[in-house]
Amino acid sequence: MNTNKVTNNISFTNSGNIGLGLKAASKIIKVQEGGAGLSNIRFIQDSATGLVPKAVFARTKADLAENSFLELSESVLVYYFPALLGEGIFRKLYSGKLSKDLKQQISTPASHLLKIDKSVENRKLLPVKAAIALSAFAIPLVEYTLNYFKNLMTLKVFKQSDFENIANLNKDKPKDKEHAQKVEKSAKKHIKLAAGIYAGCLAASVLLLKRGENSKILRNFSEIILAPGTKFFKNNKKKADFFNKYLSLDFADNNGKLALSRGQLTSCVLVGGAGYFGASKDRGKQNFLETLFRYPIVGFYIICGNELLEKGFKKFLYKNGKCRELINEKLEVPLLKDLKKISENYGENAGKMYKKLLKQKVLIAGLPLLFGIGVMGFFIAGSSNLFTKFRYNREVKKNQKI
Repeated sequence: MNTNKVTNNISFTNSGNIGLGLKAASKIIKVQEGGAGLSNIRFIQDSATGLVPKAVFARTKADLAENSFLELSESVLVYYFPALLGEGIFRKLYSGKLSKDLKQQISTPASHLLKIDKSVENRKLLPVKAAIALSAFAIPLVEYTLNYFKNLMTLKVFKQSDFENIANLNKDKPKDKEHAQKVEKSAKKHIKLAAGIYAGCLAASVLLLKRGENSKILRNFSEIILAPGTKFFKNNKKKADFFNKYLSLDFADNNGKLALSRGQLTSCVLVGGAGYFGASKDRGKQNFLETLFRYPIVGFYIICGNELLEKGFKKFLYKNGKCRELINEKLEVPLLKDLKKISENYGENAGKMYKKLLKQKVLIAGLPLLFGIGVMGFFIAGSSNLFTKFRYNREVKKNQKI
């Protein structure tokens, strides 16, 4: 009997064989491992760990509206607009004068380009890539303004500016018109500031396009933007890789198209964090302290915490002899699309082996995701609200004793 014929007749994806639960989980993994996996899976994770828990623990209608506005707008902005602006607009707009070959290399990360001794090509290509990256810096700048827009929205819709009212800490606290005016003035000021900074980014982009090829200063500037690790740590690969990964504004390569990179994600967290703290400070001490408690934890998790958790979990499984059919000594795990091919090596038992491999794959990918939803989502949201209430009540009692 022909083994290939047997295995090809086996249904590897039929829900009757693998079950509805595994089938649904495999679809989530498929999204994660797609070309825009970082954007897609982070959007799912943020919705599950951010929007849902905050909606559950919402303290007032204003609180619910604010959190819904922030979580949805942030997720769409951060995870989808980099590719939309970079690939859909600025790549086409800025690469017109490049040769066909160089146009195809725009998606190649600068850290890779600089390893190849093609100085003539890089002189033309890197300024264009830097111009695209700077133009896409609108994303973290808009992220910065979202909290100020949120403050304006709450003022307009709910006529509230004091966090003690919004968070239901003090229902009877009278509205302060002067405070509301300060919050509104500050919000408009910082939105204009972000717009001014972006105008500077666009001006720098134009300068890079026109003078970048023939200016050593602008070429160095391009390298700093696109590959800071390579620029400053040529003799230290570990540091170079770290800085290129987390501090570069360059795009990731999604099969020849520009996609969200971890460096861009970091910039959104850091620049957006300044907006979080500034806007919360405008509305009162308790809002600022709540942000101070929550944002550093969540920000770290978004940048690298989830990745570290996944790596640690795979290391734990491998050391304890679990999932050895999938995890190798380098802690590498095959893609979902490769499981069928691996299972076909088991002949007539291919169907059973595929189901086993799929369960292992779901375990490896699913537990960190559940941790994010449970701990980084519901626990952080719930404990943040409780600590805010506790701090406020303690402060009230302290003031009453004075």
